[in-house]
Formats: sequence, structure tokens, C-alpha cells
Amino acid sequence: MTTENTEQDPWAAREAQKYEHPIKSREFILQFLAERKRLCTLEQLAEAFGLEDERGREALSRRLSAMVRDGQLVRNRRGAYGVTEKMDLVRGRVIGHPDGFGFLVPDDGEPDVYLSHKQMRPVMHGDRVIARIVGLDRKGRREGAIVEILERNTRELVGRYHQESGLGFVTPSNKHFSQDVIIPPGQEVKARPGQIVVVAIEEQPSRRSQPVGRIVEVLGDHMAPGMEVEIAIRSHGLPRLWPAEVEQEMEIFPTEVEEDHKAGREDIRALPLVTIDGEDARDFDDAVYCERHGKGWRLIVAIADVSFYVQPDSALDAQALTRGNSVYFPQQVIPMLPELLSNHLCSLRPEVDRLCMVCELFITPAGRIRKHRFFEGVMHSHARLTYDKVAAMLDGDVALREQYRKLLPHIEELNALYQALRGAREKRGAIDFERMETRIVFGEQRKIDKIVPVVRNDAHRMIEEFMIAANIAAAEFLLSHEIPALYRIHPEPSPDKINDLRSFLRELGLSLGGRGMPGAKQFARLLSSLQGRPDKHLVETVMLRSMSQAIYSAENTGHFGLALEAYTHFTSPIRRYPDLIVHRAIRHLLKGGSVQKFRYSNADMESLGDHCSMTDRRADEATRDAISWLKCEYMMDKVGQELPGIITAVTSFGLFVELDDIYVEGLVHITALENDYYHFDAIKHQLCGERSGTTYRLADQVRVRVARVDLDERKIDFTLCGVAPRREGKKPARGKGGARSATTPGKTPARGKRGRRKSKSLRRRT
Repeated sequence: MTTENTEQDPWAAREAQKYEHPIKSREFILQFLAERKRLCTLEQLAEAFGLEDERGREALSRRLSAMVRDGQLVRNRRGAYGVTEKMDLVRGRVIGHPDGFGFLVPDDGEPDVYLSHKQMRPVMHGDRVIARIVGLDRKGRREGAIVEILERNTRELVGRYHQESGLGFVTPSNKHFSQDVIIPPGQEVKARPGQIVVVAIEEQPSRRSQPVGRIVEVLGDHMAPGMEVEIAIRSHGLPRLWPAEVEQEMEIFPTEVEEDHKAGREDIRALPLVTIDGEDARDFDDAVYCERHGKGWRLIVAIADVSFYVQPDSALDAQALTRGNSVYFPQQVIPMLPELLSNHLCSLRPEVDRLCMVCELFITPAGRIRKHRFFEGVMHSHARLTYDKVAAMLDGDVALREQYRKLLPHIEELNALYQALRGAREKRGAIDFERMETRIVFGEQRKIDKIVPVVRNDAHRMIEEFMIAANIAAAEFLLSHEIPALYRIHPEPSPDKINDLRSFLRELGLSLGGRGMPGAKQFARLLSSLQGRPDKHLVETVMLRSMSQAIYSAENTGHFGLALEAYTHFTSPIRRYPDLIVHRAIRHLLKGGSVQKFRYSNADMESLGDHCSMTDRRADEATRDAISWLKCEYMMDKVGQELPGIITAVTSFGLFVELDDIYVEGLVHITALENDYYHFDAIKHQLCGERSGTTYRLADQVRVRVARVDLDERKIDFTLCGVAPRREGKKPARGKGGARSATTPGKTPARGKRGRRKSKSLRRRT
């Protein structure tokens, strides 16, 4: 290859700003390799880029290695580099299943790739890999074979220590990890069988061997108070300690906003901005104010200016990125930022000055955003209000209206604006599922006293609409300047799920509307038509499960659930790293910076989007694990009791039932049903008895007996009792699901495999 030095790198200015001795950008290298018809070695690339000195070649080698690590490039056995996408390979993160198989979640948002037990042997949950598609599995899913392991995700695990025939091993508490970790003799320290321990992975698994580790910490007995959170933190690898470098950086921060930091900012301290949050909130990201402007409104959404304090390339920033977000457990928080920032200096506390990034919106009477503006400001919160107080004031609470009489006109104006925004939301067809959320109330020694529902009122919805409006404006602002950014995208449902949903709806005499892929508006219309129907909860549940999951992405593809063409996260930089990135992009533009000189590239944003989506899922899974543990502990003294509930899921191996007024879920295994062969109908979400015609369907009311509670497995088993289930009046024909179970004497039952449905949060967060 001749020395051509190629054409000019369009991203050269950005690279020169970031590095003392810049080389070709990632984007240019990808573009260069994509245009070639063959792979290139390091030497060939160095020659093409005109890198004659050793320093330049070493820098290029490091960049190529980083691109291989991130899955952008593949290096073959001859040392030549090629673009992953052009080699028909898929890169992504491994999701393990308790039964030993797994899935590869592609970075490009394509459908998951099935990984067999054999392919999962050398990897662990969370590892990043490159795979090739080898065909379709028996369910029609793409099946992959791992080509290369890009990054190991697991360095430590938490689990229960066991000894068997003189051999020690740890069974991971996180059920995504299906392999036990071998503990060689002498590496068990003082751990006793049955105790919860932390194990450091000394040898990663291979195709021929299990992972090997050594115990580095004994957490204690598994029933100790607070153990559920400790296990969740360690199981999911949540960073919980602040490195020494972060502690040192925090020493230079003031305890209050300094006067010189307010200089050059727009002063909005006179505006009666207020924060409206939950009763137990400690970090206040946002404050709001609105006033009439012509026939419409002027809305101010002031957001804590975290990006002023958390600078790129600092130890604090690196740790915030590693955490990705704050994690909220019952009675405990693992914050993204140290308390000095999250609860004090950045928190918009009442009656103190705070630096803020402000979104000013002008909204029409119909609730449409007419124009918007962003600026750096200094604000002064005039009150710390709660959702319940605001809702009570709007409902006419005399005492509260008198207490906040100076702010009352502004609160009522906020409510008027909310009604307009709510109307616009309904008009564009945003999907609004009614979600049941619960709160755990603790008694003595951190034992659950009760589980209560969290009732959402109009104050919750008001703040949600204001935050959505600011997020929309931020997305439009970033898109208009074509600057690399992170967007919150919500892909449309898959065609298969839409077909299944439509088949289910036809059985009930309902239709989704629209030809081909329905829009959010069709979903919203169907939800509206369900009012007053006895099967409303059933239909809503099936609709919700057809939805995709929202993720972070460098490419804006819109938000299906909110029926928006562009959406991002701008309003919570104290607790979400993507919001911090968005603030940096906005500040760069406000300072007059060019897109070319912005420190982040599209490739950087792709990597950040993948990481932040992972930490988002990790937080959900960790909190769900801790809550499941607590609920199991709560149910241990209720074994034998009979309680009413509702069927929340129907699977080939049984029924999941949520108890009324307790909000705890358990499994009625198919072998515990009455004597019959049962057929699973995935479309109708039901189990049908072959002989009796007995049918159990999603959302049916049942009565169950608590049969068993397994704290280690976080499983609760129920048996049905005193139920008069639906009978269809005729025996169902043998369906696609086949006979799953029978307990009829004289027959050999095809016993259903004991399992659990794949864990998935029903809460699709915006």
C-alpha cells in the first residue's frame, strides 16, 4: 500500500483538542476501512496515514485495540483489521439465563441472538462479545456462535458457600449466573457452609472448565437484617465505595455556591420557582414556574447544573460514568454522585441559591411547544413541596392553601398548563398505562410491616408532563445543531408481538386498528375503549407486554410510547449520567462551540448509550432482587394461609398469581393443578384442561394457599384452593403447546419443567 495519507479527517479538530499528539479519529478509521475491499494490518494503516515515527504507530495501535475492545473492529489471526458490520458479525452484551443458555443483546438494537448452553460455557452474564449468526433455533430465533470475547464484566460475585465431598464452591445469588464458582482448598478463608460470601474470580470460565475463585469477604448469615441489599449490590456489581481520588477531588468543593460562580449567568432568583417531589426525596433535580404569556404560557424548568461541577476526565466523572445512575433500594440509596453534590451543592433546596441549567418554553393554549430557549442561570427555590401537598391544595385543602397563599396562584397556573399539556398528549396518542406501584413499610429490625400501593395523583402527572416538555425541547435543540448526543428511544413493538396481540384481541372481539405496524395512537385508542370492561386489566397487561424496552442511543429513532419523533433525558443529572452528557452538549453550544470541537463523537455516544442502558437495566434488576427477597421473607410466616389473588402471567409450566392487598407474587406450578393434561395457549394467555375443559387465564381471580417459600431462590409456591375456574364447555383440541402436565392416575405425565418466567419489568420508563 502506498503512502497516501488519505483525505483530510473531518474530525481532526476535535482530536487535536483532546490529545497532544492526535491521530486519525475512530470515525475516519471506520470510514477508511469500510471503503477498502480487504482488511488492513497496523503497518498498512500506519503507511496509509503517513505515520512514520514510532510514537505515531504506537498511538494508532492503542486506538485500534480500543476499537477492537469496543467491538467496532475485528482483528483476525493474521493481525489484519476489519469493520465488524461489514464482516456480518454481531457485537453486544451477554444476558445469562438461570437454565444455562443465554442471549446476545446486539448494540445496534436488532433482535436478541440465542446462545446455546455450549456457547455460554466460556462466558458469563454481562460479558461483551462478538458472534456470528449460525442459523435459527427451534423457536425461529437467530442463533449465534461466539467469535471473540471483547470484555469481561465480572470480577467479583456474591453467593452462598457450599462444601460437597471436600470440594468448596459458591452458588451465585444472581440467577443470571448459572455456573458455580470453584473454590480451591485454602481459598475459603473462614467461610462456613451456608454463609453469604464475596468471591473474586481468579480464572474466567472456558469451554472446558468452570470459573475458579477465592473468597475475599464473608458477609454473614443469609437471614441477617439488610442482607438483601448487600446481596443485590454485590450480585449486580454496583459500585458502592468512593475511590480515594474522588474523595480528594471532593475536598476542593465549597459547601455553598460561591459568588464568582454566579457571574455571567441569567438571574432568575426572583421567580417563585418551587420543587415538587415525593415525601422521602433528598435530591432535588428540578424546579418549575409558569406564568401566562399571551393566550398561552411561559414555563421555566430549572435543572441542577451538575455539569458545572462534574468536569470531564475527572475522577468524579469517571466514577459517575461507572455507576451510570443512582440506585434506589427500600430505605437505602446508592447515589451516582457523592452526598455533598447530590444532596447539597447541586440539590435545589429551598431558600438557598443554586446554579441551574434552564429550559424556557413558550406553550400554546393547545399545549404545543411554540419555541424554547436554554440558558445558564442562578435560582432560589421558594418552597420544597410534595406531590400530596400540591394535590391537596388543588383539591381545596383550606389549611394548605392558606399556608402557601403567596405561591397558590402560581401553583394553579401550573395546573392549568398541565391540563393543556395533558390534552396535547392525548391528542398525539401517547400511550398511558395504569401501573400499580408499591412501597414497602418497615417495622422493627428492618422487617416488613406491610406493602402498600403508591397512588399517583395529578401532581405526579403535572411534573411528569413538565419534564417531558423540557426533554422534548432538549432533543430538538440537539438535533437542530446536529451535535453528537444521547437520545432516549423507545422502539416500536416487533411484528411478531403485534401479530400475537392482534390474535389475542380478536378472541375478545377487539381490534388494534391500523394496517401493518400500528402507531401509538392506535394503542391509546384501544386503551380508551377498555373503560368499564371487566377484562380491562387483562387486555392492558397483554398490551404492555407487547412493548419494547426504552434504551439510550446515539441515533434518534423516536419514542414510540410517548408518540414523539425526538426525546432525550435532560431533567435528572444528579441521578442519571445521560442527562449529564446532554447538559454538556447544550453548554458547549451555548458557549459558541462548534460541533467539530465537541469532545464527544458519535462513536463515543454509541458506547455511552450501550453502557448507560446496561446500568439502567442493572439498577432495575438489583432493586427487583432486593424487593423479591424482602417479599419472600415477609411471606415465610404465612405458609399454609389461604389468600385471594389474580393471575398475572400464564406460562407453559404454570400460573403466576399476585396476592390481593399484599402485592406479592408466587407460582402455581402446573403439576399442582387438578388431574388433567393442560395445554398452553400463548396467544390467549391461558392453560386449558384437555379432559375437563377447565381454563385458567390471565387476570382471572383465584384463591391460593401458600405452600412453600424459598428465600435463596426468591420463590414462593402456591396451590389453588376453593376455585371455580372458567370452563369452556368443551374439550380443547390438542394445540400447538401440546400436553404439558397431567396428574391423572394410570397415565405417564409429561411433567412440566420447573421454571420461572423470564424476569422483565413491566414498568417501561420514559
